[in-house]
Amino acid sequence: MKTAQLKHLERLGKKRITPNLIVSHEMARSMAEISHDTGRQVGVLIDRGGQVDMVIVGDAKQIVIPALSGIRSAGGRLKGLRCIHTHLAGENLTDDDLVDLLFLRLDLMGILKVRVDGQPEKLYSAHLVPSPREGKNWAFLEPITPGQQPFGFDELITALEQEFTRLQPIREVDKGKDRAILISVITPSRGQGRSSARESMDELVELARSDDVVVLDSIIQQRPKINPKYILGKGKLAEIFLSALRLNANLLLFNQELNPSQIRSITDHMELRVIDRTQLILDIFARRALSREGKLQIEMAQLKYMLPRLTKRDDALSRLTGGIGGRGPGETRLEIDRRRINDRIALLAKKLKKVSQERYQRRSRRRKKEIPVISLVGYTNAGKSTLLNTLTESEITAENKLFATLDPTSRRLRFPQDIEVIITDTVGFIRALPAELLQAFKATLEELYEADMLVHVIDVSNPRFADQVAVVENQLRELELDKIPCLKVLNKTDLVAEEFAENQCREYGAVALSALDAKTFGPFFAAAQKIIGSLANLKNFENRLSVN
Repeated sequence: MKTAQLKHLERLGKKRITPNLIVSHEMARSMAEISHDTGRQVGVLIDRGGQVDMVIVGDAKQIVIPALSGIRSAGGRLKGLRCIHTHLAGENLTDDDLVDLLFLRLDLMGILKVRVDGQPEKLYSAHLVPSPREGKNWAFLEPITPGQQPFGFDELITALEQEFTRLQPIREVDKGKDRAILISVITPSRGQGRSSARESMDELVELARSDDVVVLDSIIQQRPKINPKYILGKGKLAEIFLSALRLNANLLLFNQELNPSQIRSITDHMELRVIDRTQLILDIFARRALSREGKLQIEMAQLKYMLPRLTKRDDALSRLTGGIGGRGPGETRLEIDRRRINDRIALLAKKLKKVSQERYQRRSRRRKKEIPVISLVGYTNAGKSTLLNTLTESEITAENKLFATLDPTSRRLRFPQDIEVIITDTVGFIRALPAELLQAFKATLEELYEADMLVHVIDVSNPRFADQVAVVENQLRELELDKIPCLKVLNKTDLVAEEFAENQCREYGAVALSALDAKTFGPFFAAAQKIIGSLANLKNFENRLSVN
């Protein structure tokens, strides 16, 4: 561009208009002249005070608005900026203009049609609306001559902000909490029907509730295939974004695992945090871990999850590490971050190995005393901790939340026939449990390998309990724990019909009880003592064989 043209653009960036105007006649004329002179579209971002925040120069067909993350919002649902730019070919507001209006939360998107003599024709503009009108998320204003609008722009925006707030005010109890819209995408290739997708979404809602997230809405989209860039379709993403504006959401939570480029593609368009199911589970674990061991395990899991997702490139800021062998471009910021994370993972692995050895020594002392060990396993929130509390008159944390228990807890228990055992509560299973967590909690899961008997606690009141049983049994097989004798216990029978519980006991070869009522434990004690007794007889027989 010529020097005179650059100076013209600099002067444009210093202009100021009164807040009640969308754009002044003087600014519109200046934009049209420089646009006509350069043959390029020219745009400005104007704040609510009438100050030009940014001047954008595009090509003959479009401008590209950069990420606005560095510009503070005005404090409402909308960004507090309006975009006005020129159109050289007489075209109206384009789909790209409307998408920018929506995704960038602009107060208004306006275009100035430039006449052949280089003067502005009229201003054509649109703004977002709190509720769709005729299926559209925006409304068009009547074309006006710049500087001669019949209404105050500041009054229009104030009214819009008030309407957004009125439709979904924040309850006092929700303040300070994440407010999320939950999203799931199903495709034929995943073999997931609408019903199973709904069940999976219900579980995601429970996970969010366990992490004190306020769930504002849940959306399931069925697509022929996953959109590699956005997961879902761009049109659906636009709907979700407007819904986020109306509901004052600050978080999008996806049921599918997202890769770094997908997260970046979505966050480039909207100022919302985006996480997936794995990140949510990791956050729940980080909140609930109380022991030193649990905190070490969850930190390792988080670092392993984070490592392949480091994408920030900083080649321009490459720096020398110093000394002989450190010459040249040096390490980038990304390389340094990766090295630090790998170093931290190695340190955590050493600490966890020590923890594992300490656990092994404790288990060795138990084995010397020949006290049978029973481990409670099952789907998360099946009632394992409540059962342990009632059996042993303990007061370990037991909540109606997923993953309320992370750290294994062991207690002594004396059966009615004077059999003493160690009973251990362990972390619950869940479908699609992240591999990072299974690996990180290896030290905790080692407790299961030392068990003489597993008690699989099943929440029979859950409509999806059959699927949950299958998930637990599959994960026990994957962990090679399926060879340990296992007693199935149908819990929460006080919440279902007696006949239904009896039928399920026959089908699963299980015993029924309510973890809240010790009077229902008779069948459990009898079945458990029978298994432990047979194991003791087997050990005695093996000992006699070894002596002979």
